[in-house]
Amino acid sequence: MSLMNTYGERTTTLVKGEGAYVWDADGKRYLDALSGIAVCGLGHCHPAVTEAVSQQAQTLVHVSNLYLVEPQVQLAERLVELSGMDCVFFSNSGAEANEAAIKIARKYGNDKGISAPHIITAESSFHGRTMATLTATGNDKVKAGFTPLVEGFSHVPFNDIAAIEAAATTNTVAVMVEPIQGEGGVHVPDADYLNNLRALCDNKGWLLILDEIQTGNGRTGSFFAYQQSAIKPDVVTTAKGLANGLPLGACLAQGAAATVLQPGNHGSTFGGNPIACAAGLATVNTIVEQNLCDQAAKLGDYFLKHFKEALGNNTHVTDIRGKGLMLGIELDKPCTELVATANQRQLLINVTAGNTLRLLPPLTLTEAQADDIIATVVDLINEFYA
Repeated sequence: MSLMNTYGERTTTLVKGEGAYVWDADGKRYLDALSGIAVCGLGHCHPAVTEAVSQQAQTLVHVSNLYLVEPQVQLAERLVELSGMDCVFFSNSGAEANEAAIKIARKYGNDKGISAPHIITAESSFHGRTMATLTATGNDKVKAGFTPLVEGFSHVPFNDIAAIEAAATTNTVAVMVEPIQGEGGVHVPDADYLNNLRALCDNKGWLLILDEIQTGNGRTGSFFAYQQSAIKPDVVTTAKGLANGLPLGACLAQGAAATVLQPGNHGSTFGGNPIACAAGLATVNTIVEQNLCDQAAKLGDYFLKHFKEALGNNTHVTDIRGKGLMLGIELDKPCTELVATANQRQLLINVTAGNTLRLLPPLTLTEAQADDIIATVVDLINEFYA
C-alpha cells in the first residue's frame, strides 16, 4: 500500500455515490449515515453542486487571491447575509479556518499590547490537526508524540462558565468552543451556555470564537448552531458541509474582530478556489431554498424519539443525545468494532470518544432511509450486548 497509514486498515473501496447511498468496487450499496463526516449534507453528487462544479471548471479553475473571482465574492456575500457577520476569509479546510480564527485572536491581543495572548478552549474539544489547532484541541490522545505544542492555550470543562472565569489571566484574549462538541462525543451544552459565554466575553473584552466546522451549514436545525441562541459570536468558522464535498473552509468575523487582519497578515494560495466556491454557493443556496435546516431539525427529533423508544430500556445505553442531524448514542463500554459490523450490514457509521456511536446523515435523508438506519443501529447495539 503506497498510502501513509494514518487511518488504520481500510478494506472498503468506494467508487460511486448518489444521494444517501454509496457503492463499493464490487457493486455493493451502502446507506451512508456519516456523509463523509458531516460533509455531504446534500447527499452524494447532488445535481446542483455537480452542475456548478462542471460550469466553473469550464470557465475558470484557479487564479491568485490577488484578484477577485465572482464565485468567491458571491459566496462571501451569501454567508454574510445568512450569518449576520461582516466579512469572510476562505481557506481549504476547517483546521485552516480555525488557524485564521486563532491568528485573529492573537493579533487582537497584540494590538492591545498583550505580547503573549491566551486563549481558553474546552476539554474534549476538537479544532483540527495543524499545530495550533491541535494545541487548541482538548484531547491529549491526538496530541501524543507532537510536543512541543504551541503556547498560549488553556482547557476547561465544556459547558462550565465558572471554569472559564477561573482559568482566565490578564493575557486572556478569547474563548473558543464548539456550540456542540462533535468528535468529543456529541455533547450538547445547556440552553443558556452560549448566552452566558457571550455576556462573559463582553464583560472581559474577549473575543468569542465559535467553531462551527461540523455544526454549521444546517446540520443542527439552523444554518449556524448559534442562531438557536440570542447571541452572535465575534468569529465563527465553518467547513465540512459548506461545499458538499469540495475542500472549502470559512472564517467569518464581525465588529472589531473583522478588521484585525490587514493586507499581508494572512493568506492562502488555494483558499476560496473558484470551483470550491461555486460548489459552496450551490450548496448554501440549496440548503436555504429547500428548507433543509427545518428538515434536519425534524429528522433529528424523529431519530431521537425512535432511538429512545427502542433503546431506552437497554441498561447498557447510557445516553441518547444530539441536535438536528448530529446524533450520538453513548454505550457503557468501548464499541469501535460496531463500525465494521455496520459496514457488513451495508451501513456507514462512526464511533467517537471510544464509546459513542455517531450519526451524521445527509440533510436530504428520507424518513424511510431514517427508518432503515434506526432499525440497523438498534439491531447492532442489541446484538453487541447479546
